[in-house]
Amino acid sequence: MLNITDKRVEEKIPAILRLGFRPFFLLGAVYALVAIPLWVWMFRSGQPQALQVPALWWHVHEMLFGFSMAIVVGFVLTAVQNWTGIHGTKSYTLLAIVVLWLTPRLLLWTPAPLWLISIIDALFLVVVAYEVAWRVIRAKGYRNLFFVPLFVLAVVANFASYACVKGMPPFSASAVWQAMLWWFTLLLSVMAGRVIPFFTARRFNFDKPQPLVWLDWAANLPLVGLFILSFFPLVMAQIGSWLMVIAGAAQLVRMMRWQPWKTLKEPLVWSLHAAYLCIPLSLLARGLWQNAFAAHNMIHLFAIGGLAGLILAMIARVTMGHTGRAIYQGPKMAFAFAALIAAALVRSFGVAMFPAQMMLMIDISAGLWTLSFALFIAKFGYMLMTPRVDGHPG
Repeated sequence: MLNITDKRVEEKIPAILRLGFRPFFLLGAVYALVAIPLWVWMFRSGQPQALQVPALWWHVHEMLFGFSMAIVVGFVLTAVQNWTGIHGTKSYTLLAIVVLWLTPRLLLWTPAPLWLISIIDALFLVVVAYEVAWRVIRAKGYRNLFFVPLFVLAVVANFASYACVKGMPPFSASAVWQAMLWWFTLLLSVMAGRVIPFFTARRFNFDKPQPLVWLDWAANLPLVGLFILSFFPLVMAQIGSWLMVIAGAAQLVRMMRWQPWKTLKEPLVWSLHAAYLCIPLSLLARGLWQNAFAAHNMIHLFAIGGLAGLILAMIARVTMGHTGRAIYQGPKMAFAFAALIAAALVRSFGVAMFPAQMMLMIDISAGLWTLSFALFIAKFGYMLMTPRVDGHPG
């Protein structure tokens, strides 16, 4: 049971600051809407004078530590309330965390020193880890402490990424980006393994398949290996492909046990399966495709289809549920979900198979991405900024 809430105190808090999903889902979606068109403009026009880091560095860093991390933080700060029965972060504390996230996004376009920006960026993740950890420890729900070391790894990787701009570490920024992509892959694998089969079985009234320990290990342990090997390119070149194939095959088998074919009538469910399918497909394509240019482009199959696809599907669902609405009676989002999966396919397979048309493919993919998140903001933005319709706190 949640601690008792004083409704008079709750009503004094602006709705946008009553639970973590509200500001971070909204700002994350707005940032997605702005950052990709801005990156395409930079890709065509060159390095902006105001941006103090390389444009490619900015694009990858901000998609991971800006957009994606905002959504992860919003989800975790909201979910920890359900895990522990202790009220989630809200009000001025939540506002402070939002400011810690937003400040580095803006400072990268100013002459502020990178060491200061990196510290603020790291402090954002440290505070979030603390907000999760003390609740989990107090409730003795140690299973969910899994997220704390993940945030610690993200802090280290983030510092390393800033250091790479100055050429300080003995590895490249690319190694950090690869490691963080494996970080997100592992995070999505664990979280989706919990929620997708549960949501599917509950919506379509069948028994949830029980997880197979050996299959989960086969799906996830290679991802840990790939995270580590990102910093050892010679070893990665030798065994990385095999690890990708093993993880991809296990992920695919695991997903088939969730019975995705039963979900086609419900966009809020099939969107989860369609996005998750991009994870094993990207792993298998990167592991098996011998063409280095093509294999590299399969990163976008995961980044757009798997990562952003699961983000869009989950923020729509969580917004409905946590604003007191019937989850499956909300705005129609099937087109937005399909457009984002199409963006992933165009940016990965389209560029890999038609490299001469790369700029056209990138433009199409960016347009579909922008449309997807614009639809989310238009249909769900008001819900995030206004109180729950059932009058409950949160």
